[in-house]
Amino acid sequence: MDALRITEIFCSLQGEANGAGRVCTFIRLTGCPLRCHYCDTAYAFHGGEWMPLDAIVARAEALGATDICVTGGEPLAQPNVIPLVARLCDAGYAVSVETAGALDIRSIDTRASRVVDIKTPGSGEDRRNRWDNIEALTDHDQLKFVICSRADYEWARDTWRGLSLPAGATVWFSPSAGEITARDLADWIVADRIDVRFQLQLHKLLWGDAPGH
Repeated sequence: MDALRITEIFCSLQGEANGAGRVCTFIRLTGCPLRCHYCDTAYAFHGGEWMPLDAIVARAEALGATDICVTGGEPLAQPNVIPLVARLCDAGYAVSVETAGALDIRSIDTRASRVVDIKTPGSGEDRRNRWDNIEALTDHDQLKFVICSRADYEWARDTWRGLSLPAGATVWFSPSAGEITARDLADWIVADRIDVRFQLQLHKLLWGDAPGH
């Protein structure tokens, strides 16, 4: 069946990564094989509703945004996400795919921007990082490190320094809420003069942890 298990589809502002601040339709798939301790979408681990790809595309069209973010859960855990992303790209949308980085990204249409987490030791899931994904990145893909402590920051900084990335790929460092302050992370980045981008989750500043934003 050409369908995906969907937790929610909604329109809001993109709160992270290169599309931050833009109106965006979010397609949140159900299920994730990881259990990062700071996860803010655990409600997407279970449940959901099976929807045909045609219905998903029609819902995105009805919502009217030109940007679409396919997220989760872990979207790559459902194989039919591959044709969905291709269809959305074919339709002319600016598509991003948010993935935890534990599964192979190479099957995702390279017209989409693939936003790949690199799990730090503080996440509890760093053993799941799939490092060969780095070789598959394009100049419009993105990496994200969620930083839980000073030790996490030093690990992420040193890891980033050792990566060979396409010239246009963006690297984001984000503070894990309640574990370090945003200012501390910003100060560390400035002190080390590292060429990464600091980010906060804009949607949380506006709407907190409410689903559907």
